Amino acid sequence: MKKANDRTLRLAQAAMIAAAYVALAMIFAPISFGAIQVRIAEALTILPLFTNAAIPGLFVGCLIANLLGGGVIIDVIFGSIATLIGAIGGYMLRGNRWLVPLPAIISNVIIVPLVLKYGYGFDMPLVLSALYILAGEVVGCYVLGELLASVLMPHKNIMFKEK
Repeated sequence: MKKANDRTLRLAQAAMIAAAYVALAMIFAPISFGAIQVRIAEALTILPLFTNAAIPGLFVGCLIANLLGGGVIIDVIFGSIATLIGAIGGYMLRGNRWLVPLPAIISNVIIVPLVLKYGYGFDMPLVLSALYILAGEVVGCYVLGELLASVLMPHKNIMFKEK
């Protein structure tokens, strides 16, 4: 019975994280999509610091947000995979709070400029596109993510109970 409760808890946490990601991406849609973006929802990439439920939660949330945001199929697939890679990497680095956002930043800086160029046909040098994405990811993942981590840290044992 305990294993079933643990799975239910993880599923509920993942669903809440996905819903929060979608809500933040859609509320801030004007700055969440495009060649120059600061996706506020990327602050949630800090959540693998607290729970492995963040891995599927962030992936599904990004997938749904990209679909609702009108993304082309290459964006829906590869943009979501970038978030999945970032979440897995963040979870693997959860022993050091300051490293958790790095995989999300790196995967997005590598993948998203290619999506923008080949999925949307944006005529911008890849290096410049990567710099824009880097700036947005640093704001979303590090600045906002670390603010979120600071707020959640005192409550981590209640909100993200690890069994």
